[in-house]
Amino acid sequence: MDSRLRDTTPGWKERAYIIIFESDTHAGRLYDIVLLTVIVLSVATVMLDSVSTINAAYGAFLRVLEWFFTLLFTLEYLARLVVTRRKLAYAFSWLGIIDFLSTGPALAALVFSGGHYLLAIRTLRLLRMFRIFKLGKFVGEGEFIVDALKASRFKIMVFLTAVLTLTIVMGTLMYAIEGGEHGFTSIPKSVYWAIVTVTTVGYGDISPVTILGQTLASLLMVMGYGIIAVPTGIVSAQMAMPTRAAAAAAAAAIPTYKMAACQGCQATNHRPDAAFCWRCGQPL
Repeated sequence: MDSRLRDTTPGWKERAYIIIFESDTHAGRLYDIVLLTVIVLSVATVMLDSVSTINAAYGAFLRVLEWFFTLLFTLEYLARLVVTRRKLAYAFSWLGIIDFLSTGPALAALVFSGGHYLLAIRTLRLLRMFRIFKLGKFVGEGEFIVDALKASRFKIMVFLTAVLTLTIVMGTLMYAIEGGEHGFTSIPKSVYWAIVTVTTVGYGDISPVTILGQTLASLLMVMGYGIIAVPTGIVSAQMAMPTRAAAAAAAAAIPTYKMAACQGCQATNHRPDAAFCWRCGQPL
């Protein structure tokens, strides 16, 4: 990168940013591995704490571990705020909110504990499970899947509309065929039965009794297998398109992308010769 294009960020902040937000360097990969391990251990601690027998025997130890992890995540969140240039943009981004939720509930429970009328604040402890979403930052192909879902959203919406229409029609027919004496007491409840049937869940709380009703149910069950496969095919076809494009690019010897993260918006996938971020225009 041309040194003339760099921003006047202090050297230690830039080095810290590369370690915390990027994974191209040895230090960055080591940081990600350590953070990944801490996230998994913290989530395991929350899960074990919810088991009454384990909590009774090791509750004090688990609470110490929880506060240790909370301290680590708090320091990590503050470090990210310090080294990033656009602090508000990070704080209100998806990853920034998840990073905050990994620390906020425990700290809030500490501040507001003490009164019996504030016992409901304990429910904030459940939000500690949001730490598991921090694992998303380690999935390099996450944006690839999200892009495929975004590109397929209109096709999927049309498909879901068709399925919803089908379940309403089938539920109405079943209500007319079976009636309230067989459990189909209303159209909404009959539509619920149709949704359970077409998704092949089959709770069995409502079931048709008449021959005509059973025939209609059998038809809906068979259709359900085909319906489940359709959205999978739509998304898979969309995901295959970038793969074919990447293969063609490789054949044409197009330069590969680099994973350096923009210090402004944390966007990646920049060309090796890029001097500015493709998303926000910040100098790289």
